[in-house]
This record gives sequence, C-alpha cells and structure tokens, in this order.
Amino acid sequence: MSIVHRCCAALDVHKESVTVCVRTGISRREQTLETAKFGTFTEDLEQLAEWLQQRKVRHVAMESTGVYWKPVWNVLELTRRHFRLLLVNPAQVKALPGKKTDRRDAQRICGYLQQGLLRGSLVPGRQQREWRELTRRRAHLQGDRNRVINRIRRLLETVNVKLGSVISNVVGKTGLAILRDLAAGHTDPERLASNMFGRLKCTRAQMIASLRGRFTDHFRWELKHLLEQLDFLDRQVAEYEARISQSMAGQEDLLARLCTIPTVDLITAWTLLAEIGTDMSRFPTAAHLCSWAGLCPGNNESAGKRFSGKTRKGDRYLRRTLVQNAWAASHMKKGRLKQLFFGVARRRGMPKAAMAVAHRILQIAYFVIRDGTMYREVGVEMDEGKRQRTAKRLARRLEEIGYEVTVKPRAQPPAPHPRTPAGPGPLPGQSCSLCNRWGIACIHVRDAKRRHPRGLSNSEHSG
Repeated sequence: MSIVHRCCAALDVHKESVTVCVRTGISRREQTLETAKFGTFTEDLEQLAEWLQQRKVRHVAMESTGVYWKPVWNVLELTRRHFRLLLVNPAQVKALPGKKTDRRDAQRICGYLQQGLLRGSLVPGRQQREWRELTRRRAHLQGDRNRVINRIRRLLETVNVKLGSVISNVVGKTGLAILRDLAAGHTDPERLASNMFGRLKCTRAQMIASLRGRFTDHFRWELKHLLEQLDFLDRQVAEYEARISQSMAGQEDLLARLCTIPTVDLITAWTLLAEIGTDMSRFPTAAHLCSWAGLCPGNNESAGKRFSGKTRKGDRYLRRTLVQNAWAASHMKKGRLKQLFFGVARRRGMPKAAMAVAHRILQIAYFVIRDGTMYREVGVEMDEGKRQRTAKRLARRLEEIGYEVTVKPRAQPPAPHPRTPAGPGPLPGQSCSLCNRWGIACIHVRDAKRRHPRGLSNSEHSG
C-alpha cells in the first residue's frame, strides 16, 4: 500500500508505561523502526515529547486505553512542536491472539498510521472538555440524589407510612415538611397532615390515614441521615449548575435557540453543547452526528438478510438525555415530535419510537447550531392522504371488533354572516341609514328620546 506519512509515531499506552514506535521512510526498503519505553509521570512524558521532537515526528497515534491516554494527550497537546494527535478506537487495531506484546502493538499501530488506515475519534477542545466534566458530574450527582430518594421511599414503607401513595413527589414542599417532622420525633398524623401545601390530589383524610405508622428510634435516626445526605446533594447540584452557567457565559444566544426545540430545556441544552460542541464542521451531515451519538440503527446484513439492528454504544450521556426528552414528547398535547412518536410506536413499538424521536431532536439541534437559526414548528395538520389512511385504519379496527362502519365526511359549517350585510332595502318612512342597511326598523329612536331632557319634544330640543 502507498505511504501517506513519511515519518510518524504510535504509542501503546498503559497505566505505568508508554511504548513508542517511530517509523520513517517512503518505501519498505528504506523504512526504519525505532522503539522506546517511557514512564507515565509528567516528567517522563515531557521526555517523550522531546524524544519525538528530535526525530521530527509530526503525526502521532495512540490507542484509547481507559483514561490513561489523557495524561499523554495533555502533555503532547501543549508542546511547541504541535503534534497532530490521533486517538484510535481499540477495535480498529486489535491484535491477533498469540501475537500481542507492547512493542508489537506500537509497531502495528504505527504501520496503520503510515498507510493512512486509521480513523481518529473525536477529542474536543479544552473548554468543551471542561463543559463535559461539569455536565457529566452533575448527571452523576442527580443519579445519587434519585437513589437517596428511593431509599427514603423504601424506609417509609418499612414503618407502614404510605406517603408515596397519596403524593407523587415525597421530597416536594409537602413531603419534605412531613419528613422533617418525622425525623424530629413528631408522630401525630393530625400534626403531620397540617404540612399540606398547594393543590394536592389527595384529601386531608387520606393524608392522615397514610401517616399512621409504626415508628421507632432506628427509623428516625436513619431518616435524619438520609435527609442530610439529600440536602448535601441538593447543594452540590446547585453549585454545579452555577458553575456550568458561569463556564458557558457567552453562549446564551445559542442556548436560547436550542431551548426553542420542543421538550429541550436548559439542562438538555447544556448537555448538547458540552457533548457535541459548537463546531459542526467536524460532522459532514446530521446523519454523521446521529451515527456518532449512537442514535441510529446498526448495520448487520448478510446474504440479503437483515439481522439485529441494535444501535451502537455512542455517547451514553447524550443519548440518555435525548431519549428522556423523547418520552417527554409523547406527553405533549400536539406537535410534530408527538406525531412522529406515535407514528413509529404504532408500527415498531414505543422504545424504538423514543429512539426515533431522540434521533430527530439531535438532527434539529445540528441545524440550529450550524445555521444559527431557531426551531419553528410548522403546521401539524393532517394532509388529505394521511387523513384518509387514518379513517380507513380506524374503520377497519371497528369492523374487527364487531361494528358496522360507514365513513362519511362531516358537513362544512355555514360561513359566518358578514358584519354589514346588504339588506332588502330602506323601509318606508325611515331615515336611519344604519338600520336601512340591515333592513330592520330603526332601533335608535328610543335611545335618542332617552338622551333628550324630560318635558322637551324632539322639535323643541333640536330648536
């Protein structure tokens, strides 16, 4: 195969060592290989950068090994040489069984790089990497908070308190007030029920009945510590949100445009900006972005038969957020996303419908970021063909369950009367032009008489 890079290097990265191979030459006869091994401390990695600079290496490829590639990337990224770094998926450079050593791995990766056979993974810039760390850490904290809430629910069930059966959010304003009273030692249901705030679906009697439990000192001690843990996580989430907002200062216009997409709120906009960035030139089309995120069907076909279309892993943080938004779209009153969800769910099921809507939301976000526009919902009315297909499907369904159906279009309502219709003509002896236009007896005479002073006739008043 042809040589693409005359001089290049490859790194086989581990936790405590880095094996490097440098390959030079434009033909197999002239090619030379040189290998070395370095540590992973910062001083060792700086020596590695100098060693590569002495050999005039510009292109460097390394295998994505856990998080151990990040220290190497951080050092080589900031050197004066400005290496062209390439992070490679391990699946592309997997070795054959029985022929695997660190030295051979580095040589194999270097050979692939020299021939231009490697495709690099997306490594965002330093600012976007900071955004990712903040948003992902906030997602982890939110997951910890949800686990604490579930522990509180289970703890209440162990003492016969059915608070979760009468209110949907046990850590809302009403729920937290009741839980804090329970942790303080108050067990009277009447007193606990006095903490009802706002409009709740349950009645006061139902709330009192749900709070009659079998309380112990152990329950109060455990509930107290769970509430302290919940308060701590709430403060942590609030601090991370403030930090994210501060870090993304200057992106308010882009965030506002992303929030014009249905079901997309500020948290989702933060996640989109942190995971895919603001530069869409790295993705040729919206389909490439959806494939990178793992929001499109996989290709698994052989001998004309299509097997499992399971999606690839992709970016799990982005995919989880968008799938949650897709489920929210199914609860909208109307909209294109809701039509898409139930259109796919009717044929393929609701999980695949959620994936399809997440795919569509990411496509919309691609164009919003790339073109600097905002989302505008086009008409959601059914076209004539879809209306007829829907009527036939529903009629067929009614016939299947034993009804005789006749489909007939509904008569159109009559057009509204104009505001000033043409009447049959002026009535004899009537000079009111307004009432003549309607063809009715004058209705203004009585009002005119009321406006005259008592005791004066019309002629006297006009004189």
